[in-house]
Amino acid sequence: MSTPVILLVDDEVSIQRATATLLRSRGYAVAIAGTGNEALEGFDRDRPNLVIVDLGLPDMSGTVVCQKLRARADVPILVLSVRGDERSKVAALDAGADDYVTKPFSPEELLARVRAGLRRSFAGERDLRGQMAHGDLVIDFDRRRVYRGELEIRLTPKEFDLLTVLAAHAGRVLTHRTILKSIWGANAASQQEHLRVLVGQLRKKLEADPGHPRYLLTEPWVGYRFSGGDP
Repeated sequence: MSTPVILLVDDEVSIQRATATLLRSRGYAVAIAGTGNEALEGFDRDRPNLVIVDLGLPDMSGTVVCQKLRARADVPILVLSVRGDERSKVAALDAGADDYVTKPFSPEELLARVRAGLRRSFAGERDLRGQMAHGDLVIDFDRRRVYRGELEIRLTPKEFDLLTVLAAHAGRVLTHRTILKSIWGANAASQQEHLRVLVGQLRKKLEADPGHPRYLLTEPWVGYRFSGGDP
């Protein structure tokens, strides 16, 4: 397996050095860019497997960089920023970022986010077979059925698709964009309201108390996570 290449985009030399050293110590190859234009040139040249972008760049905002990178490829994009307000997070995620980490951050948190980004995949790319049990739920992928104990829970095709996407990545946060692309395709950014409705419908069927879900958990402004159902 080839060494993953990470493009690090940040204009602070101290952040460049510390982050690049951390990533290289874990076996990643790192390319560095200090401006948005350098990031776009570096992306075209190095074809990285993941991009880490700071929002405060000298020539263009990191949000614009995300938009331009997203227009080029479906590479995972991780934003690092001192801006922790909801507006900045939403703007970055809407621009195409997959994840958002606020500075200062712990090295292990960053590495965990990088690993999650690199293994990011859609349920459609996984050949899920057999059954999967989470708490008292059993998902039968071959027959596309769901049971709670002996009781079958009737789901629509889209509800089952959503459950499959989340359950296949149990314990991990999936962004709205990742889920939308998995269910409605590459040009599904306009389906945000459909996703909220679909999650609400699925909760009503799966959760004993939809207002306090055990399985389908919301990560505010980011996406959703499937839990094993532990209280």
